[in-house]
Amino acid sequence: MGHFSSMFSGLVRSLSIKKGKNNRGNSDARDAAEAMAKEAKKNDMILRSSGIVNVDGSNNFASVFSKRGQKGVNQDCCIVWEEFGCQEDMMFCGIFDGHGPWGHFVAKRIRETMPPSLLCSWQETLAQTSLDPDLDLELDKKGHRFNIWKHSYIKTCAAIDQELDRHRRIDSFYSGTTALSIVRQGELIFIANVGDSRAVLATTSEDGSLVPVQLTVDFKPSLPQEAERIIQSKGRVFCLDDEPGVQRVWQPDGETPGLAMSRAFGDYCVKGFGLISVPEVTQRNITSRDQFVVLATDGVWDVVSNQEAVQIVGSTADRAKSAKRLVECAVHAWKRKRRGIAMDDISAICLFFHSSPLSDPQQVHPISIATPK
Repeated sequence: MGHFSSMFSGLVRSLSIKKGKNNRGNSDARDAAEAMAKEAKKNDMILRSSGIVNVDGSNNFASVFSKRGQKGVNQDCCIVWEEFGCQEDMMFCGIFDGHGPWGHFVAKRIRETMPPSLLCSWQETLAQTSLDPDLDLELDKKGHRFNIWKHSYIKTCAAIDQELDRHRRIDSFYSGTTALSIVRQGELIFIANVGDSRAVLATTSEDGSLVPVQLTVDFKPSLPQEAERIIQSKGRVFCLDDEPGVQRVWQPDGETPGLAMSRAFGDYCVKGFGLISVPEVTQRNITSRDQFVVLATDGVWDVVSNQEAVQIVGSTADRAKSAKRLVECAVHAWKRKRRGIAMDDISAICLFFHSSPLSDPQQVHPISIATPK
């Protein structure tokens, strides 16, 4: 895949110059990003369905699983892309939760367009900053990398939401999707969240027990800052009589769409009334204590706590089955805790940071876990 990397590097070096004349540079960069995606898929470095990804020689190991709920077609979908952008130390993971009549089409469309668009934006931003003589890349490498990824994510999310609005074959006026993704670059992970899916890190404490660290905010209308933005934009936030405590987003006049999240792609019926597709972007430095991160849709978090999730994954002997076991535990929890309520689609990605958690005591602290009942 080296020829793709060289081709892309050459394109981005001249991108800023070309942009002053026409948009050809941007088009070439996007073509190169899409070519990378096709090549990665052909070489089995992209996973788009339930399964596992483990490239030979890679320290990454990702387990993925999704189960259809009781509301019709499964509107969840996932993607794991090893060697993202032909960089050996980079990986992209994304999980998408569609809703509405066309939700499964919207989720799949964002899954397809986000990674190459993000890759294009990232390379473009790198090229622009490298041409800035006032920028000292050695001053704060971590801060600089974060700013590049944050800018790239914000630009990408705005672009793909606009593209979705113009799509001729997908009606996303009353349909949309959430999007939670992470990019691992060496020992840093960059997390971008649009919606109410959640990322939870599992790290070890001093006594060796596994501790959850929530990395994202569930963007729901019940959050004061989210409700304030929606109300100031003339949208409405309230609960239905038969759903006390479940705040939803509504148009100024009318009984639609009743969204349970405050950020999403699509849903243009309320895009002018406070719903946004702007991601919250954060970063985390991976230490020897950090074991894995779980990305899951709200079908998991509605019935499984952060602590329960990391215990379930951490106590699964076969890593390849960790996501499936988490999803299956969530299914049982739905039956036990939410009788009479149609089960949501349930999906999870488990990304492990170390090749073997217990093989090297010098690198990784021991884990002590109580298997959940």
